Amino acid sequence: MGHDAIILGGGAAGLFCAAVAGQRGRRVLVLEKAEAVGKKILTSGGGRCNFTNLGAGPDNYLSANRHFAKSALARYTPRDFLDLVDRYAIAWHEKTLGQLFCDGSARQIVAMLLEECAKGAVDVRVGQEITRVGRDDEGFSVEANGETHRAPSLVIATGGQSIPKMGATGFAYDLARQFGLKVVEPRPALVPLTLGGEDVLFRELSGVSAPVEAQAGQGKTAAKFREAALLTHKGLSGPAILQASSYWRHGEVLRIDFLPDAPRGWLIARKGETPKASFAGVLREHLPERLADTLAGRLKLEGPLQGLSDKVLARAEDRLRGWQFHPNGTEGFAKAEVTAGGISTTDLSSQTMEAKRVPGLFAIGEAVDVTGWLGGYNFQWAWASGHACGQAL
Repeated sequence: MGHDAIILGGGAAGLFCAAVAGQRGRRVLVLEKAEAVGKKILTSGGGRCNFTNLGAGPDNYLSANRHFAKSALARYTPRDFLDLVDRYAIAWHEKTLGQLFCDGSARQIVAMLLEECAKGAVDVRVGQEITRVGRDDEGFSVEANGETHRAPSLVIATGGQSIPKMGATGFAYDLARQFGLKVVEPRPALVPLTLGGEDVLFRELSGVSAPVEAQAGQGKTAAKFREAALLTHKGLSGPAILQASSYWRHGEVLRIDFLPDAPRGWLIARKGETPKASFAGVLREHLPERLADTLAGRLKLEGPLQGLSDKVLARAEDRLRGWQFHPNGTEGFAKAEVTAGGISTTDLSSQTMEAKRVPGLFAIGEAVDVTGWLGGYNFQWAWASGHACGQAL
């Protein structure tokens, strides 16, 4: 039997695209390299899969073209996916900031996707080693495990380079280049940052966490995230840092507001209220003790507040609200939750995910230069881009 479409990759985007196309009567073949589909789904959210975010919209995504994701996201929303989850009676709960998780196991999401594929008679094959992909007048050919498969449409859904120990490679980008598509340089995103130089003493506070506002990026691409930061033996992590890391570039500073909840001028006000209190002492009221003492030490402010001028205290508050770190790198793809960059959106249709100059070739999910925030946004892009493509196959 011939196929109408071959989908390379049995992750979130690939399986969902296959289910949508299959249920529209298309004959679909999914080829997955690993011995099982949906490996990244199974490990996400601590095994409970943060499968979407109720607030997901274009502003939660990073791309060279900020408008590209709008169409797909508008046509398949978090509510649409939630309706599917509810139809399968999968219990879920909402955590902070609209994040939705399974009450039970991420396996329920994978089982649901496979059942949806089965409804569309999708041929899902695992353990497939792809050795060659070609194109001729009749369409695409894929050689895998000694077999040659042919179809008029080919979908690249093999993901990005994050978490290589789970089998991630740059296969999607090599394939895109083979067909003349541009690739925005892939880089680790949602990844811990490493510290060196003068910042190295903060690594001694490993394990200390505090609510902060982290800011990274330049100009229009700058972004702020207000969540917890975690100091590690290598540098900085925690939700606020992982979020900011997607916007940070080598050589740039990362700004941390250690006092996001304190009113402006609180230090000077405290001097009036408790003149004999020490600078480090009042800082400890807002921050973990070790962190407060380290920051006070770096600012070289000792003794009671009454001995410090208003000007000095105002300057100290400014520093604490915009503390500049100079990360020397990230912990790389091994620790990155996703990949920023990827197949350039300039070469794809935002309506269908089809390559503009290569009819029948599509790219979806993390392989594309669309990167979501932490908290279910990347899964929503997988569902939305997979749906757009599945409707077009």
